[in-house]
Order: sequence, then C-alpha cells, then structure tokens
Amino acid sequence: MATQEGATAADSGVAARLGIEHGHVIQEFGYDDDVDQALRASVEEATGESLVDEDYGDVTDGVIVWFRDGDDDLADLLMDVQSLLDDGRPVWLLTPKAGSAGAVVPRDVEEASSLAGLHATSTFVVGTGWWATQLVEKGRSK
Repeated sequence: MATQEGATAADSGVAARLGIEHGHVIQEFGYDDDVDQALRASVEEATGESLVDEDYGDVTDGVIVWFRDGDDDLADLLMDVQSLLDDGRPVWLLTPKAGSAGAVVPRDVEEASSLAGLHATSTFVVGTGWWATQLVEKGRSK
C-alpha cells in the first residue's frame, strides 16, 4: 500500500509540473490502451474534472496528446489540437520513451511542432515509459 501512495504522490507532482490546476478543463487526444492510466488519474484528480475527449466543443485550459510513431501526421494533429485551446496555454505531447515501441524521433517532434506554429520548451519523463514535451506558441516561453 505504501508503494501505491508513493506513486500517487509522484503522479500528483507530475500534474503540478504540467501546470495543471483545479478547475482546468484538459482535452485529451490519442487515447489508446497503452496510455499511462495513473497519469490520467492524477490529472483528473488535480483538476477535479474528467478529461474531455477529441470531440469536446468548448475552450480548454490545456491539451494532452498521446502520440506514437506510425500514428497520423503529427503536424496536422498539433494544428487541430490548438483550435479550442485558450490563448497561451500549452500542449503536452506524450510520446513513448526511446527504445520503446512507438517511440518518436526528437527531430520529428521539432519539425511537426514548428510546422504547427509551436516550439518545445521542456521535455521530461512522466508515468511509466512516456516523455512529456511542452509545446507553446512560437514567441512564447514557459
């Protein structure tokens, strides 16, 4: 039981590092059976809200994109996810860690984000086997 509590504390720290706060509406793209469920739960716990899916039709406070090598075009997806995003809010791109199935080459992330008018400000490991890369509008910093 102590291990679960420790994992929960670590996950809550990740939600805070993602800048997710109580009351935020976070939209999720690319959900599949391989996503980190503990990370998703920590985001929902931090916001007090369920994650909203790709079909949500209102303004959001943040976006989480689960993306794997072989998924649809990343640049197109990154342009699409910004349509309902409140001005200045980040997009968090979650990709499998290097050496894992579906890992995405960093230069592909840079190229796709640049085409979508975004740039990466930070990348770190989250959950079990995922990288989180913060993408913000060009000209904005963290």
